[in-house]
Amino acid sequence: MSNEITGGGMPDGWQRLWAPHRLEYLKGENRPLPGNLVTCPFCEIPAKPDEEGLVVFRGVTAYVVMNLYPYNPGHLLICANRHVADLTQLTDEERNEISQLTSHAMNVIRKVSSPQGFNLGMNQGEVSGAGIAEHIHQHVVPRWGGDANFMPIIGKTKVMPQLLALTRDEIAAAW
Repeated sequence: MSNEITGGGMPDGWQRLWAPHRLEYLKGENRPLPGNLVTCPFCEIPAKPDEEGLVVFRGVTAYVVMNLYPYNPGHLLICANRHVADLTQLTDEERNEISQLTSHAMNVIRKVSSPQGFNLGMNQGEVSGAGIAEHIHQHVVPRWGGDANFMPIIGKTKVMPQLLALTRDEIAAAW
């Protein structure tokens, strides 16, 4: 998997790991970007079988799904069932369920893979970094010491040690 030739065809001695699947996401695959007529993936997921949609759990007003483009193994998204963009648009019931599912997700992931910490986050609006700004979702990202190593910095690649479907099965079984 190495390449000793630069884009210009000159040898440079660098070893490279390629993650071409990321380019499709950056170009807008599965994301309703301006000019991209794809429907909202967070609205489509609930219609799929759990395994196909990578759904871990379905609540009353929200559901838990594996992030298709995870930062770390076990990266979950807690999504409102309704297509709303902002925290202020949620009902009290929706906000409470998203909070409860986030807490439960952390306990389950601790049981399954013993992370040392978590990043929790909700990016509100495209300018804040939301990949799908039109549909509110809470990120639950498990973290381990050393998980942010040289690969993303130098190689612009994230090494994922487990397939999404297997991670989903383990988390769903522990749920």
